[in-house]
Amino acid sequence: MKTMLTAVVLAGNEAKNLPECLKSLSFCDGILLVDDESSDNSVSIAKKHGAQTVTRPLDGDFAAQRNFALSNVASGWVLFVDPDEIVTADLAAEILQAVKRIEFKGYFIRRLDTLWGQSLHHGDQGSIRFLRLGRKGAGEWQGKVHERWVISGQTSGLKNPLMHHPHPTVSDFVNSQNLYSTLRARELFETGVRSNIFQIVFYPIAKFVSLYLFKKGFLDGIPGFISASMMSFYSFLVRGKLYLLGKGITENSS
Repeated sequence: MKTMLTAVVLAGNEAKNLPECLKSLSFCDGILLVDDESSDNSVSIAKKHGAQTVTRPLDGDFAAQRNFALSNVASGWVLFVDPDEIVTADLAAEILQAVKRIEFKGYFIRRLDTLWGQSLHHGDQGSIRFLRLGRKGAGEWQGKVHERWVISGQTSGLKNPLMHHPHPTVSDFVNSQNLYSTLRARELFETGVRSNIFQIVFYPIAKFVSLYLFKKGFLDGIPGFISASMMSFYSFLVRGKLYLLGKGITENSS
């Protein structure tokens, strides 16, 4: 009996990225797109590529959105792919073999970031792996932002990487960091974490040193420097926003 494989894509105004992403998922038995009330033609693009579409507001909770997607998959294996990611032919072939194995409940997939025409092999991006392929019912997603799939049972890893093409411009990078830092600060605040001047000053410095020097981001040239700098800035935003939340100041405050 054939093992069913469903690809899940979360989208919100991703019309520019979706065509290439969805095309790379044609090897799957089905595609489910959960749309965050897009104002562009993301939904029509998804339907054009044969995807089932469901509209649900993200409301700042990525884990809840992914768990909602899981609840809409009947059975079999589930592959989570973001709109700015592409499954190569080699990875697709490896996935199709992996889902035939009965001893594993999930698989980690390495992600290869390409920033402005250059692949990043160092820094955070050089060693990043995500659990993105798993059996339906084996676990659930946790964490409103930087969410992770927690699966009960034995897992393994795949060899071929998932291609990631984020941040076409520096402005896009900044906008993304602003959004995610707000969500992360709120998540930390809700769990009782607070910030102080020491963290605001030294977290970003430590982050840059770790990524650019210890994790050899300098070997990725200028894109590596920009990436390390932006992730350092992200640390600053999170800790700064967390401090302000402790003072009762939100981004909606006048």
